[in-house]
Amino acid sequence: MTSSAQTWKVGPLAEASGLTVRTLHHWDQIGLLSPSRRTVSGHRAYTEQDVVRLYQILALRRLGLGLETIATCLDAGVDPLRLVREHLAATEASLAALHTLRERLTHLHTELAAERSPGTADLLRLLQAVGATGPGADEALRRHLDEDQLHALADHAAALGPAAHYLLEVEWPQLYRRAEDLRTAGTDPADPRVRRIVERLDELSRLFSGGDTTLSAAVRTAWREDPAAMSGDPTAPADAWADLRTFLDHARHARQDRRS
Repeated sequence: MTSSAQTWKVGPLAEASGLTVRTLHHWDQIGLLSPSRRTVSGHRAYTEQDVVRLYQILALRRLGLGLETIATCLDAGVDPLRLVREHLAATEASLAALHTLRERLTHLHTELAAERSPGTADLLRLLQAVGATGPGADEALRRHLDEDQLHALADHAAALGPAAHYLLEVEWPQLYRRAEDLRTAGTDPADPRVRRIVERLDELSRLFSGGDTTLSAAVRTAWREDPAAMSGDPTAPADAWADLRTFLDHARHARQDRRS
């Protein structure tokens, strides 16, 4: 990057993005967004690429993802066109919900101004409007889940909105890849890094299954029997996935031993 490229200190970037300096400092500390340049005077500064990453963080957060998931997704890589499209769709949905809320609030205001008590139906419609303003694997699953299970999985995914894509197709495979990197590096399954991955994998399983153990088992079967498709990595050898499953099972047992 040339010396003439624009940079931002933390204060101006916080003001421009609507965030606090404290938030940006926290994201720097956890490695989510760090200034990647130093000025001639030695101060750390954010570059244009850092601002692009900041937009991606904010867009993914708007879609309902947590910071750890966002970090995983950005490490794995996200499709910028899809991200902007889904951010736009979420914004349009919010605008439509706000329009509905405005109409119902206007009606309620008119009723109260005329000293008329709003009916129960009016209040219920208002409550609905208030609630509305809040914030490769597919093919493999079809081979291993029956129609009822697919519908149940789709219902749980629909409840998550656009976040489902990033959780299921980006974060989940990336967690497996991180676990495989630790396994091949000879890491002890009881290592806290492995334990955190297992905990997140199990959390995602519960999230998409709604706590249905039968559905969770079916999804695990899809990963066990069709790991290349589920992971998006057709080059991964089957024996490596078998070793990884054993590695993760050992990590789960180690976690249970710590709890007992």
